[in-house]
Amino acid sequence: MRSRPGRETAAFRQSRRDEGGAVKNSFATRWGIIGVGLAIGVLAPLLQFWGNPGNMGVCVACFERDIAGAVGLHRADVVQYMRPEIIGFVLGSLLAALAAKDFRPRAGSAPIVRFLLGAFAMIGALIFLGCPWRALLRLAGGDLNAVLGIAGLIGGIWIGTLFLRGGFTLGRSQQAPAAVGLVLPLVMVLFLALLFLYPAQEGQPVSGVLFYSLKGPGAQHAPLVLALGAGLIIGGLAQRSRFCTMGAFRDLLLFRQTHLLCGVLALLVAALVVNLALGQFRLGFEGQPVAHALHFWNFAGMVLAGLAFALAGGCPGRQLFMAGEGDGDSAVFVLGMIVGAAFAHNFGLASSPKGLGPHGMEAWVLGMAFCLFIGFAMRKKA
Repeated sequence: MRSRPGRETAAFRQSRRDEGGAVKNSFATRWGIIGVGLAIGVLAPLLQFWGNPGNMGVCVACFERDIAGAVGLHRADVVQYMRPEIIGFVLGSLLAALAAKDFRPRAGSAPIVRFLLGAFAMIGALIFLGCPWRALLRLAGGDLNAVLGIAGLIGGIWIGTLFLRGGFTLGRSQQAPAAVGLVLPLVMVLFLALLFLYPAQEGQPVSGVLFYSLKGPGAQHAPLVLALGAGLIIGGLAQRSRFCTMGAFRDLLLFRQTHLLCGVLALLVAALVVNLALGQFRLGFEGQPVAHALHFWNFAGMVLAGLAFALAGGCPGRQLFMAGEGDGDSAVFVLGMIVGAAFAHNFGLASSPKGLGPHGMEAWVLGMAFCLFIGFAMRKKA
């Protein structure tokens, strides 16, 4: 069954519920979401200025990959660091949800499917080398390869909207005990404790149970307090506003709604202005930081990621924020992304500035086949 633009399907209403339900606060107004986008667009380039890798002030995919390396799930020695920003995103969201009485433990919606969607979303993102947020930040830093990535992201989301119009749903999540909603935040507390117990040692690749990069993107990071503080602020703001890059393009394609898109555009403009002010803007395709110039694969990688995000009901940042407010299904997606990062680096699926990984093409075909199978197989007839 196809629906007309502007008319919500039952599957889409379920997807909106999965994202966190009805909005209830000033951050969810149009000016509120613009303010949140501006805040993220300012903080991300500042994190780069303070030490994070180029055009990577914030990247959920890259930072979750670094965490996978920090705990030894992969041994790519240039991308190992326990990123405080990710910890801050989840805990900031949790604190905001608790303060607003919006902590709603829930789970039970196709967990194994969500786990694999997370894994393939990560593989697609690592073929491009960045999540949707980093695609915007790369463009704001002058990296024109990001144009292909953003086009691919929109293409993947568009495919996902076709499935949503056809009745696709992962099923309704159920109310769950508080402990279910607290699992991922507690994992993040453990990660933070490990970061304090085993800090980086000068010239040492291992500290206690954590691995640290001595070179490459993993060795570049903002001071812990600044990174954690920025993560807490972004996590809190994004939880209250329901900020979501995938949702921005999905709402535009399905309903011609621009509410979330205003926040995304505000992020892009703010990051561009701050990059220009800090001298971090360099226009071109070649020689961009932590990027390659394979146009097709920049596009195709994000098609896979965008489709997986659309089927799962949120971009990687939104999945972290929903996990912080008690969504156990989003927590499963996050764990799928971390495991996907481990697979990507252990089996040569991830790209590098030198180009596509040796098995990236096969992984992309497998990921697209899985997402299309799920899209067709999990449609509910009216």
